[in-house]
Amino acid sequence: MRILVVGAGGVGEAVAAIARRRDFFEHMVLADIDEGRASSVANRMNDSRIKGASVDASDAESIAALAAAEHCDTILNACDPRFNPPIFEAAFAAGATYLDMAMTLSERHAERPFELCGVKLGDDQFNAASDWEQKGQLALVGIGVEPGFSDIAARYAADHLFSEIDEVGVRDGANLVVEGFEFAPTFSIWTTIEECLNPPLIWEKDRGWFVTPPFSEPEVFDFPGGIGPVECVNVEHEEVALIPRWVDCKRVTFKYGLGDEFIDVLKTLNKLGLDSIDPVYVKGVPVAPRDVVAAALPNPATLGDRMTGKTCAGTLVTGKGLDGQPKATYIHHIVSNEDCMALDQCQAVVWQTAVNPVVAMELIATGVWAGAGVLGPEAFDAVPFLDLLAEHGSPHGVSERDPADPTKTL
Repeated sequence: MRILVVGAGGVGEAVAAIARRRDFFEHMVLADIDEGRASSVANRMNDSRIKGASVDASDAESIAALAAAEHCDTILNACDPRFNPPIFEAAFAAGATYLDMAMTLSERHAERPFELCGVKLGDDQFNAASDWEQKGQLALVGIGVEPGFSDIAARYAADHLFSEIDEVGVRDGANLVVEGFEFAPTFSIWTTIEECLNPPLIWEKDRGWFVTPPFSEPEVFDFPGGIGPVECVNVEHEEVALIPRWVDCKRVTFKYGLGDEFIDVLKTLNKLGLDSIDPVYVKGVPVAPRDVVAAALPNPATLGDRMTGKTCAGTLVTGKGLDGQPKATYIHHIVSNEDCMALDQCQAVVWQTAVNPVVAMELIATGVWAGAGVLGPEAFDAVPFLDLLAEHGSPHGVSERDPADPTKTL
């Protein structure tokens, strides 16, 4: 496999750091608008297979040209999802396998934005599915940790643990602490604003997809690994758009453990219009308020040496077990910041996101996973993925829950 990674930020760097220990690829190009950043990251890997390059992620022709020049057969999108359309287009034009960790953005319903769906996450990509299928070309969308691992956990539960599924509920929580900052998100604030302030997406078999107001349906979920109880709320996320397409269930939700302070900050940004991506003019210069917020906050990729704690991504599945009895199981993936920093000098959240596309690319390179069209992670066999994740020293875990109250561990 010859890989073009578009974006040499925290996740792109972690992808290279994790992949360098494997032999499934012969060449990797880390490409970024900041060529100095890309080359610096590539040099840190101390691997002759990895090099840096310059590319504009908003320019599909330039991305396709770089892929052709470097003879890359795979393009991994490691950018904010606003850049998905040109990178997706470039991969199609280049005849390359495409992977991303977040799908094309949603648009609110014009008249009833907190009840009805407008354009859903990933709709633009799924609209092109027949073109990819006709070319025999694969676009594997949503293959980070969430979406990604969480979708694979749902597939595994459906295939091996449950005879009937009532709800697939993704639950994300952490006890990460960043020292020295009043407020320092551990992941891209641009993406976090997008997913947390948009109307959360929910799917029900009898109703289809619909939305609710942000931060709805709060619940306290007991996370494993010493993280403990964290209040989680509904957030817009790709799993709700993906899982119902391949997993037979009655309901799909996504809830994120944000915390009161983070929610208050997001509400304030929204109230002041600082979450907007529409440019305003400041002394004659057009600037998107959200970009200003992102620029004013510390770069999450640089916070690893100030962070402590663990982050947990997982999928809570409820229904009936193989014996026909009520069952609730939380299939999860936990990483500690200390371990990630010691291994790859990458902080926990970006490392946990990056390990999943690396695993997926190896499965594609070796032919274990194969397909054509626009497919989510749950379209593939989960077991080889989970086995290979364990080979990376980061296995998944399974926590049995109380079927009467799945927020609690048995």
